[in-house]
Amino acid sequence: MDADTARTLIADGLDLLAGLPPYDEGEALALGTRLRTQGYDAGLVAAVLSQSRLRERARAKFGADAARLLFTADGLEQATRREVADRHAQRFAAAGIETVHDLGCGIGSDALALGRAGLTVRAVDADEATALLADHNIGALGPDAFGQGRSRARQGRAEDARPSPTEGVWFDPARRTPGRNDASGRTRRTLRLQDMAPSWEFVQDSAARIPATGAKLSPAFPHPAIPADTEAEWVSTGGDLVECALWWGPLAQTPGRVATVVRRSGEVVTVTEADAVGAAPAGTSVVEPGSLLYEPDLAVLQAGLVGALSDAVEGAELGEGAGYVVSEERIDVPYARRHRVTDVLPAQVKAVKAWLRREGVTGLTIKRRGGRLDPEEFRRRLGLSARGGDQATLLLTVGPDGPLALVLDREA
Repeated sequence: MDADTARTLIADGLDLLAGLPPYDEGEALALGTRLRTQGYDAGLVAAVLSQSRLRERARAKFGADAARLLFTADGLEQATRREVADRHAQRFAAAGIETVHDLGCGIGSDALALGRAGLTVRAVDADEATALLADHNIGALGPDAFGQGRSRARQGRAEDARPSPTEGVWFDPARRTPGRNDASGRTRRTLRLQDMAPSWEFVQDSAARIPATGAKLSPAFPHPAIPADTEAEWVSTGGDLVECALWWGPLAQTPGRVATVVRRSGEVVTVTEADAVGAAPAGTSVVEPGSLLYEPDLAVLQAGLVGALSDAVEGAELGEGAGYVVSEERIDVPYARRHRVTDVLPAQVKAVKAWLRREGVTGLTIKRRGGRLDPEEFRRRLGLSARGGDQATLLLTVGPDGPLALVLDREA
């Protein structure tokens, strides 16, 4: 979306958008034709229908608020989920921060959460159209929720913001490559720290000047890059790994690596480095038919805290880097799924083929954790269709003596 379209949408399209029926892909073409026949500008109709579609998609992240907000496709995809954004805002509020500079605000998901927490927001985004939509979104929830109307979003560079040392800063650096689009037309995501905008160096320099600084980064953030005395928090919600957030100064509640698991029930489970102290070394428990295998939540895995799971179930990681924990104890852990191992096979096509024939299995779900085997190539060599069903689950992984293929049952 360009800035002119954003201005037109805000100035002339909101009433039209509010009067549209619930979005229906099958009816969109006919609806567009009808609106143009009624005299509405074709560009405005296209923009309004696009917003109707995006609002429908946004309900999963924004709930009922989606009906009052405006989006871009990239902005919606990158927007922080409401339950996670609210947790960000609670950190600033708990630290006694009253004003937060949201630098790289996107369409304003974190700014909205900061406002709900009673904080004043100074938001900027380098893209003019995105900043216009963010400013609309901040106003859409009413001035009482946003510092009595003092909160705004504007076009600007994070590097030009001038927060005071007593204020807070929230970074959501752009992790897209401008001018490079994927098959769906969205800009391509980059995982490299050196491609962030603003730069990783600028984020760190800002944190050295403004104690209450937080940053939303990729879940692939490398452990060696974690700055000293910060909290690196990997967050999952509903089973999806969504971010690694870094917290400096008064926002760092538990310095070091932390996994925060927001379950579908709303329960929040926190795992820290202290929970992993004293865990048994990887590869010291034997896996055999009947063993229980525990699969950690992705936040725990990415935070490098599989040792906490090993300790909790009195077991050990299968092998270095395997990520799965084997145990003989049946213990419920809120951040892990449990499976029972029914067969232990060499990770070899010949051995697995023989097992398939013996068991009469023609459909297989293949998972991998650790090792170098490609699941799709392994499937092809087995002669199985990609749509063969899920009669059984095969895990390609590594044990202390090398690659393994484990047959797993449903959750035990």
